[in-house]
Parts: sequence; C-alpha cells; structure tokens
Amino acid sequence: MTTELYPRERPGLVRDAAAGAGLGAVLLTPGPDLRYVTGYDAKELERLTCLVIPAGGEAFLVVPRLELPAAQESPAGALGLELVPWDETDDPYELIARRLPRGVRTVGVGDRMWAVMALRFRAAMPDAEQVAAGGVLRGLRMRKSAAEVAALREAGAAIDRVHRRVPDILKAGRTEREVARDVAEAILAEGHTRVDFVIVGAGPNGASPHAEPSDRVIRPGEPVVVDIGGTMPSGYCSDSTRNYCVGEPPAQYRAYYAVLEEAQRASSAAVRPGATPEAVDAAARDLIAAAGYGEHFFHRTGHGIGLESHEDPYIVAGNREPLEPGMAFSIEPGIYPGPHGARIEDIVVCTEDGHESVNHTERGLVIVG
Repeated sequence: MTTELYPRERPGLVRDAAAGAGLGAVLLTPGPDLRYVTGYDAKELERLTCLVIPAGGEAFLVVPRLELPAAQESPAGALGLELVPWDETDDPYELIARRLPRGVRTVGVGDRMWAVMALRFRAAMPDAEQVAAGGVLRGLRMRKSAAEVAALREAGAAIDRVHRRVPDILKAGRTEREVARDVAEAILAEGHTRVDFVIVGAGPNGASPHAEPSDRVIRPGEPVVVDIGGTMPSGYCSDSTRNYCVGEPPAQYRAYYAVLEEAQRASSAAVRPGATPEAVDAAARDLIAAAGYGEHFFHRTGHGIGLESHEDPYIVAGNREPLEPGMAFSIEPGIYPGPHGARIEDIVVCTEDGHESVNHTERGLVIVG
C-alpha cells in the first residue's frame, strides 16, 4: 500500500505542474504536501527540511543530518531522490538558493511553510517572487488514486467501528468530556494512529457544530451529536458524524431530523461527474429551507478529505468547478435550532457514474439506554 500511495512519479508530476504554472521551483517543508509527494511524514522542526522541485531539473530533499536516517527509512528513501544533509553550522537556505538553476524568478512555497522559513528563503533569494504552491498541488491532490480511495475506505471502516461502540459509551449521567475520552480511546483502538477531533455535543451544545466536550452532564431525553475523526497509519483521515439520544427525543427534534435525513440522501445522490459542488450543496440546502429550517443550516455541506481532514474540494455555494472521479469529500448538512441540533456526515467519493460512500453505519437516530 505504501508504494502505491506514494508512487515514484509524484515529484515529476509536481515539476510538470510547476513548469506549467510558470514557477521556477517548488519548495515544500514538512506537512501534508511533502507527505503527498514523497510519503515522508517529516517532523516539524526549527531545523529546515525541504523538498526542492526545480521546474527544469530533478527534485532533491534537504534534511538536517540528524534527520537523515528517518528520511532514508521513509517512503522518500525509495523514490530515488537525492538526499542532501546539512550540518549545524551550514545555512540550508543558502544551500538551496545556490543549487537552484540561474534565473529562477518565481518560487512556490508550501502553504504550510512557517513564516520564519519563508522569510529566510526570501533573504536567500531576494530576486525571486514567492507565491503559494498550493495551487500547483491542488489539482493533483483533489483527484484521489485507486490506492488513496482504498486508504479512505479503510479509514471509513475504522471510524464506523468506533460509532458502533458509542451506544455502550454514551449514558445519561456521564459528562461530555468523559464520553469523549472513551471515544478517543476507541478511535486509537480501532486502528488510527492519531485522534484528530472528538465532538460530543449534548442538548444545546449539539447546536454548536464545533462544540468542545465540556463537563456538562448528559441528561435523559437529550439528543447528542457525535462527530469524530482520526488519521490512519497511511496518513489518510476519517470523519463521520452520527446522532444519538439517551431515551426518547423531543418531538421537535424528530420532526427536523427526518428532514435532515432526506437532505443528506438528496445531497449524496447529487454527486456525479460534471455536477458542481454548488449543486450538491443546494440539493441539501434547498430541501432544508423548504421545510422551514433554512436559517438553522449555516455552514457548507462538505469539505474535501485525504491527507488532511479539510482540503479541496469544498462543497459550498459559489464553487462551480465540476466534480471528477476520484474527488473525495464529506456530505454533512446540519440543522441547529438551538435547544439541540443534528448533523449527518458521510465521506463520499465521486465515481465514474455517481458516488461511493465509505461510511456505512446507521444514519438514522440511534436511541441509547
């Protein structure tokens, strides 16, 4: 899987994209872009690690000498890249500036590069304009390969297993924080290497989409939003939201939850090649608005996912870029009237003739004891 996820041709694809965009080079420091291109999940340190991709030459990876073994043992070590170590008294910024071809006038710096590093590069290359490199990598990262889709399926199955544990964890009398702690442990137990977020929003806290778990005690009859995600050993992320109620929910909640289920199904059904993210958003939003809950749905319908839990494409009004096979993103409409709220979220992949969901747990309201 590792070789398929991080193929040898990736640096060349970025080089070609950089040349097509008129960039003389791309500079990527630790973060999702570096991992996407090389498979190297490098530590973020004050010492510079940087993948250099000249538009007219071969890529090379500059690393602190003490990090050289880690780089060699990572997937980057199998790509045939030149690894260039630097010592404590060296200036790696000047080293890179000297190695770039003469006449480089524009360099793309990684979107997640620390500002202090970008400024050091600016000092080392005063005649080169800096632009964000994300536009160069965006088109590549948005269209997932078969291996990437398989990694997202694995992540989806893992987070589904966590949701199946929630009914045994979520009880009246427990605090949101206590439930979140146990859910976080389950995320790791079910195969993730990192817990990215755990939202346990009970009662009115469920009306805040990004509520942090609190010491609020969960009461009988309260709906609870559980939105969870983590990162797998592959580097690919999971994200899924399901809704629970400790006992019988309020009638008002049942009424708008039925609307939400229909909206989530309609939005998912709208996913196909050539459809726009704006249209997928509208499929859910228009239905919710027609039912009288429009003001209570105040976020976009979805976000892309891959090596980051939020990345392109974004499923939102105004995004008219046609969907293509391999694009992966969430479908997560929500309704948040105030006394409580609800959101249903699946990760879907645009396929040749429609969509595939990587999440398969019950989307309906789950009643727990």
